[in-house]
Amino acid sequence: MRPQAEAMKAVLAQPGIQVVPGCGDGLAARLVEEAGFKIGFASGSSISAMRLAWPDVDQLTYPDMLDAVSQMVTTAPNVCWLADGDTGYGNAISVQKTIRGYARAGAAAVLIEDKAWPRPLGQNNAKLVIERDEAILRLRAAIAAAKEEGILLLARTDARTSRGFDEALARLKAFVELGADILFFDSPATEDEMRAAVAACQGRPSIAVTNPGGKHFKPGDDVLSGIGIKMVVYPQEILASTVLAVRAALAGLKSGQRAPMASPAELGTALRNAEYLALDEKLAR
Repeated sequence: MRPQAEAMKAVLAQPGIQVVPGCGDGLAARLVEEAGFKIGFASGSSISAMRLAWPDVDQLTYPDMLDAVSQMVTTAPNVCWLADGDTGYGNAISVQKTIRGYARAGAAAVLIEDKAWPRPLGQNNAKLVIERDEAILRLRAAIAAAKEEGILLLARTDARTSRGFDEALARLKAFVELGADILFFDSPATEDEMRAAVAACQGRPSIAVTNPGGKHFKPGDDVLSGIGIKMVVYPQEILASTVLAVRAALAGLKSGQRAPMASPAELGTALRNAEYLALDEKLAR
């Protein structure tokens, strides 16, 4: 197993819950590392927002995502990165290509989900999923590639909202049997559903996603920990804060009343000025 995957596995084996911020670019990743987080999420929704100013509606390609993941690993190498592999961007062969590319870019784990791809139009952005047999085929290919590459595979089912709880739970159990390392049951409606999903994971780490816009069951971190969730992802916390801060800065420029901002020293630390200058001096000799 690759060192970054071993490191993530060790973090998830520790008692308690890991809080994981979602990132959309290299600077955010750098600040996640600076803040001391052990795990970060290369979030498709945040990357789509930062690159396209567009929601997470399957407009990013595999090369887009691979480039973003590579940037995050490069700027924050001490963070264990969970990379959003979405549906794998094609058939089972494409799924394996995605896994291998992310692994070689330095990701510790990759998320693969059972949503339909490409996204059907005219469905009001509903979370539509492929048939269970197709989902099993997709995840079997993903898990095989992840094991060959020495990284972890997070299997996600989005079937709860469109196919119901029983179907989503059946898929989760199938992914456990296939050998997924980490599991994600998206959009549980109640605490009982979340507890049933955690139990179905048979001791393997289960994650939750807390998104302010979501309508699913999303209690505080302490409650999630008590239920048995090992990792809670906040995919848009940095993104939403960035939008607020940039709007405030632009409004301040227009009004002449400048908004609070980082000092030159704080900005220099975030941009690693000292690290660059040290390298510059070393290589100039």
